[in-house]
Formats: sequence, structure tokens, C-alpha cells
Amino acid sequence: MTDNTEKGGLFGLGDKNTAYQKYFIGQSYLNGLIAADDDIDVQVANVTFEPGCRNNWHIHHDGFQLLLVTAGEGWYQEKGQPAQLLHPGDTVAIHPGVEHWHGATKDSWFSHIAITKGTTEWLAPVTDAEYAELGTK
Repeated sequence: MTDNTEKGGLFGLGDKNTAYQKYFIGQSYLNGLIAADDDIDVQVANVTFEPGCRNNWHIHHDGFQLLLVTAGEGWYQEKGQPAQLLHPGDTVAIHPGVEHWHGATKDSWFSHIAITKGTTEWLAPVTDAEYAELGTK
């Protein structure tokens, strides 16, 4: 994917994700899709990762997260499980309390819609060594 208009997929690249940058290795972009509303307790956003970008290990409490892959190629991994390679059209349902991370492959931009309910506990970064081993086993 080299065309800048395609990097964010169908829902667009959005702005640099400065609010959560400390929880990411590499640059991510965030495009909020549903305006904040006191009556809606679910966040919906398009998240785009540059090649090699990934978020830290994290856990969702008191809710879930759904990922709907829209563009590029990425990884999803639960603690203690093998990583799953993701492509457009793939979906992931993440239950409360499951430690996990997600992000782009080293050679591809990656976008997904994240539908999130509850709070997020951010944990340690995915190390370069952990990331380098993906797809080698």
C-alpha cells in the first residue's frame, strides 16, 4: 500500500495518535467515527498503524473490544498464544481481562475499526525481540 489516501482504508487515516502515543511503538493514527455522547458508552475509531507500529500489551476491563480489519496486514496476539496474521475482512473479538496487543506487520500499513467498551489497562511494550520472532515459527 503506497497511496496515502489508501493507508487509512475506507474510513481514512485520521490524525496522528498523540493522545495514546506513549502506548505505541512507531506511529499510529486515530480517526474517531462516533462523536462522544454521554448516552453512548462504546468508542468506535479507525486506527491505522505505519509498518512496524504496534501497541503495548493491554487488557480491557468491564467491557470488550472488537477489531474489524479494513486495510493492510497486521498482527493480533494474546498472551501465551501464537500471533494471528490479519488481513482485510478478518475480525477479532477480545473478551474482558484478556492480555493482548495488535499492530502492523513490518512491511505493511494496517488499519482496523476498534469498537471498545470499558476501560483499558496499558502494560509493557511488545519488545523488538518478541516482534522480530513473528512469522518465523
